[in-house]
Amino acid sequence: MSLPTPPTPASATPTDAGQPSADQPATAHPATALSLAEVRERLARGQGNAMPSDTGRSFWRIMQANLFTLFNLIVGGSFALLLVLGYWQDALFGFFVIANVVIGVAQEFRAKLTLSRLAVLNAPRARVLRRDESGGESLHEVRVADVVLDDVLVLAAGDQVTADAVVLEANGLEVDESLLTGESDALDAAPGRELLSGSSIVGGSGLARVIRVGADSYAARITAEAKQFSLVRSELRSGIARIIKWITIALLPVGAIVVNGQMQAVGGWEVAIATGAWREATVASAASLIAMIPQGLVFMTSVALAVGAVKLARREVLVQELAAVEGLARVDMLCLDKTGTLTEGRLVLDSVEPVSDIAGWDAALGHFAADRDANATAKALGERFAAVASLELHAAVPFSSARKWSAAEFRDPRAAGSWVLGAPDIVLAGAAPAAAQPVLARTSELAASGLRTLVLAHSPEALPETEPAAAHLPARLVPAAVLTFREKVRPDAHETLGYFREQGVSIRVISGDDPRTVAAVAREAGVEHVGDGFDARRLPDASTPEGEAELDAIMGREHVFGRVTPEQKKAMVLSLQRLGYTVAMTGDGVNDALALKHADMGIAMGSGAAATRAVARLVLLDGQFSRLPRIVAEGRQVIANVERLAKLFLSKTTYAILFAVVFGLLLWPFPFLPRQLSIVDGLTIGLPALVLALLPNIQKYRPGFLQRAARFCIPSGLIVGGTLISVVAHAYLGGYAAPVVQTAAVITLTLTALWVLVILSRPFTWITTLVVIAAYAGLGVVLSIPIVTDFLQLGAPPIELIAVAVGASVIGSAVLEITHRLLHHK
Repeated sequence: MSLPTPPTPASATPTDAGQPSADQPATAHPATALSLAEVRERLARGQGNAMPSDTGRSFWRIMQANLFTLFNLIVGGSFALLLVLGYWQDALFGFFVIANVVIGVAQEFRAKLTLSRLAVLNAPRARVLRRDESGGESLHEVRVADVVLDDVLVLAAGDQVTADAVVLEANGLEVDESLLTGESDALDAAPGRELLSGSSIVGGSGLARVIRVGADSYAARITAEAKQFSLVRSELRSGIARIIKWITIALLPVGAIVVNGQMQAVGGWEVAIATGAWREATVASAASLIAMIPQGLVFMTSVALAVGAVKLARREVLVQELAAVEGLARVDMLCLDKTGTLTEGRLVLDSVEPVSDIAGWDAALGHFAADRDANATAKALGERFAAVASLELHAAVPFSSARKWSAAEFRDPRAAGSWVLGAPDIVLAGAAPAAAQPVLARTSELAASGLRTLVLAHSPEALPETEPAAAHLPARLVPAAVLTFREKVRPDAHETLGYFREQGVSIRVISGDDPRTVAAVAREAGVEHVGDGFDARRLPDASTPEGEAELDAIMGREHVFGRVTPEQKKAMVLSLQRLGYTVAMTGDGVNDALALKHADMGIAMGSGAAATRAVARLVLLDGQFSRLPRIVAEGRQVIANVERLAKLFLSKTTYAILFAVVFGLLLWPFPFLPRQLSIVDGLTIGLPALVLALLPNIQKYRPGFLQRAARFCIPSGLIVGGTLISVVAHAYLGGYAAPVVQTAAVITLTLTALWVLVILSRPFTWITTLVVIAAYAGLGVVLSIPIVTDFLQLGAPPIELIAVAVGASVIGSAVLEITHRLLHHK
């Protein structure tokens, strides 16, 4: 979707001002307000200012997407069937099905609720002029949603513009659009200028005619796309989803082999149904199928992400979506907004250069700094210049963005005369060329370096006695001092950018401010390859293939951009993604919202606009840029640990598929009950996974965790599976009873699969060493407690079979170790 381009201070056309169209009622005369009847008529036509609230999928659709899947059908069906048959002891795996569905629904619905609260407009009420029944105009305070097309807004300092409007009358009216466009300076709002909904009035007062409402307004259009629901791009989540998809596909043919094999193992389908043996065959089939599914992988991944989110919350980082914890660790392109991200959002005095011998200039600057109505630039003078308490002010002209200067007159000998502080080209326009030209050349040079430049001038003449709106400069002005200001760069910016540079992350600075100013800030913050800053007004239109290609070339070459519109920020993020980068975008204004939405990782400052915080995946609550390296470290830990878990769980899936196919084709009874497999899983995977998921790990992110997991788990699973099959074959051919065979299978599988855990626990720490020892000891505890063996229906195997099981496990473990070393070396 395209967004309205922020307007220039040009006069609006009659159509802009709300003239009638074919499907709209006639517009009231610009000088008159709407009558109450006209307001009701517009509300009935749907021309009120109610904002659309659609955020995509409903709760029911989210529930359907997470619950009604083929995977859940098979696993949940097995769970329900075992409960119906009365084998609740074998249905423990159902916990993971429920947990995974709850986690999936909760994450999506929480994200949907966050987006539903997204809003650019935060004004609770609006003030409008309306005509009553007698024809008289009066001030009405109404809900924002009740503002209608052609209403006359009454605006004053501190108000938020609640709908797009054109200024009718202005008395020093000044508007701040920084959160919408990135332009940091307040703008003069003269009659005819269009005001954007969401902007703020920072000075003066005035009236404005509403020209766009509701979904057509700038505030609604800039948030409509941002409100569309989407999940953060997550390699872990997409990789695990692919695994689940492959396993689900495999379950159908393998399941048919398993069910048929278990029915044949009890005498065939007719005998099984006639004798009731189908119940035992069903339990064995369920055990075989459930063993194939890495149920705990999704759950443990969510646990690892949730713990990471809690740890980050303690460091003032709000994680809006769990998968965002791993996101920043994968980023190789960081796009930064200037104001509020690299800088603190305030000006500081950079330097003062006296250019004459006129006395009192420092006292005059102290007055401008202490003035109650001083703007942000003048207030910055207070860091160096203090007001002289006894200096009596005779006359003054307040600052106006239209005039671009302020003035003060003193009769005190310490600073006698009139002093003017403002833009050099305006203040010195009528000064003597001999004095003005060198100063103007110097200020142009300083401005070209990105500094904000003002000049202080003096005149022995008194200030003209006029109304502030008609004020003009005194005669005989002479420059006294040149002042430069710069934005205050965050003290942690240089170190943080240095960290990302060391990690191989590229940097782009993208701002709506002047390119020279952006370049100066970027240079001070330590950004490399700054240049002069690229003016985004020269960017090509990316709506065509040729424009996309040209934009991609510019984004690959340039590093600092100024005068960037919200739509351009989004296009620049998409361009970097086309170039193969994983992009993170930081920002604090509404103008950053679309870019944050489309970035792989959107990061908002806690002090930023509510709409921006709503679409961001991460929010730095205290606005500390230095939090980012810690987020990277936490993400790396989660990715590395989940990769280790994936290898553990998928090794089990591999050998479970091998069991299912081999025993199904050989028509042998499956050598485990579901409850027995639950205990083996708990010792070899479940309990160790709780520790492995949370271990410290600073391994640098490398793409392709799924391929690495496959290279490990397939050979490991085949070795474990081959070891178990050999022992079970020996037991079946030896004529041992089913409980004895199952006990030998439990011993063999536990001991062999635990060596997979040993390999993945390296390098050993005292924690991982305790985990491995506890897992081996756990097997002894299970086999030595009668109540446990009775619950698990384990028999007492002879010494010979135990020796075979242990010996095969030792051989299998040795083969696992050799294979791992060979693959690791390769």
